[in-house]
Amino acid sequence: MEGIRELQKRYCSRAILIAVFAWMVFYVLGLKSYGAGLLLGTLFSIVNFVAMGETLPLKLGLTKNKTYLFALLSILFRYGLLALPLILSIKFDRFDMVTTIVGLFMIQLLILYEHVGGFSNFSRKETM
Repeated sequence: MEGIRELQKRYCSRAILIAVFAWMVFYVLGLKSYGAGLLLGTLFSIVNFVAMGETLPLKLGLTKNKTYLFALLSILFRYGLLALPLILSIKFDRFDMVTTIVGLFMIQLLILYEHVGGFSNFSRKETM
C-alpha cells in the first residue's frame, strides 16, 4: 500500500504543478478558459488516480463474482467522475473543452513521459 501512495504522491504533485504553471501562463496570455479547463481536468484526473489506487487493495480476498461486480462498479464510478469536468466544460464557457480533455489525461501523459525517459533521469543517481 505504501508503494501505491508513493506513486500517487509523485504523479499527482507533478500533475498539479504543471497544471498550475500552465494556468498562470494562460492567465497572463489572456486565455483564462484554457487554463481553467486544464486545471479542472487535472484535478479530476488526480481524483480518479487516487480512487483507482484506493480501490485496488479492496479487491483482494473477494470471490470471483464479487471481484467482478466490485470492478464493474468501480469503473462505472470513475467514468462518471471523469464525465463531470466534460459536462462542466460543455455547459460553461469559462472552461475550454480541449484543455479539459488534456487535463483528464495529465496523469497518463506523465506516466508515459516518465517511461519514455523524462523525469526518471532526474531521480536516478549517477554511479560513475
